[in-house]
Amino acid sequence: MPTRSRLSRALRPAAALLAACLLTGPAAAAEKVRVSLFSWPGYGFWFIAKEKNLVPEIDLDIQIIEDPYQSFSAMAAGQLDITSSTVEYGPIAAEKKIPVKFVTYTNPSIGTDKIILAPDIKSPAELKGKKVAVMEGGLTQIYMGIWLERNGLKFNDVQYVNVIMDDAVGAMVSGQVAAGELWEPFASKVLQNLKGSRYVTTSAEPFWKGNALLGDGMYMTEAMIKDKPAVAGLAMQAYFKAVAYWKAHPAEGNDIIAKGLKFGVPDVELVIGKDGVPFDGGIWVFNLDEAARFMRVKDGAVPMGGPNGIQDHWKLTNEWWIKFGLMKETLPPEAGVELGPLKAAVAAMP
Repeated sequence: MPTRSRLSRALRPAAALLAACLLTGPAAAAEKVRVSLFSWPGYGFWFIAKEKNLVPEIDLDIQIIEDPYQSFSAMAAGQLDITSSTVEYGPIAAEKKIPVKFVTYTNPSIGTDKIILAPDIKSPAELKGKKVAVMEGGLTQIYMGIWLERNGLKFNDVQYVNVIMDDAVGAMVSGQVAAGELWEPFASKVLQNLKGSRYVTTSAEPFWKGNALLGDGMYMTEAMIKDKPAVAGLAMQAYFKAVAYWKAHPAEGNDIIAKGLKFGVPDVELVIGKDGVPFDGGIWVFNLDEAARFMRVKDGAVPMGGPNGIQDHWKLTNEWWIKFGLMKETLPPEAGVELGPLKAAVAAMP
């Protein structure tokens, strides 16, 4: 029969385990973070973050919502925490007092965006009075307006038709519009299926790279930033850890993104490339350091665009929203940009 001392020694490990459990309690459940994006590879890094569980403290609930304004409405209603979308919405949200903040720029376009003319349009002047496909209130409308003015027309010499990308392809191919702004892989679908169509400008041109107008970013709700700052910082980490994973494993990353978006891998590669580096003809996926320099959270040269990064971009979009009648005021970037989550990610991922 075991002696009491032997029993005591035998029970010590179990007692220690029980004590540890009592002290620490059950493992904390991961915090749910509700994220939306529309169907485009430049936003697909969220799928990598989720599949690889790169930040176990959060549980990413990812939704695809094709209309970005629907996502912003859902954020205002407390139904979403984060959306990845194009970069121009911050000034509009600030003036309208919508509780959404722009938190980081993520990808400048370096060729994926194109303005395409229908076969019977031989020069920009022939667009006067005709319909053009854009996403009204989005960067595509500003891109079209600037291009028109650089080619001898006024920005309001055309009729803007508000369509998402799938519908823009249909509008071009069916002849409903005389021109359109499309990004890849949708631009190639028009060029392949509408004989005689051609693009007349792309975001690869030095002028567009010089202002970094065409790009993507991340928005968070004011509630998340204010009430759950640690979670907001973890979500920012998750995104940029996913970018780092993709840069190290581009083939696997592209496969995960394709699966999440229900795209073919070639369509993903047409936008973000095959090897994890900036893709001429597609986009430049910023890593954390590049994003932080663009947002002026870190010192150093801005990777692309004006010398003041987000401040120059904000000013440009604000001016154009006033021209289009979507805004009345000139606002400072501080009205709609919140840098806390990005600063937290930079501190955690030096």
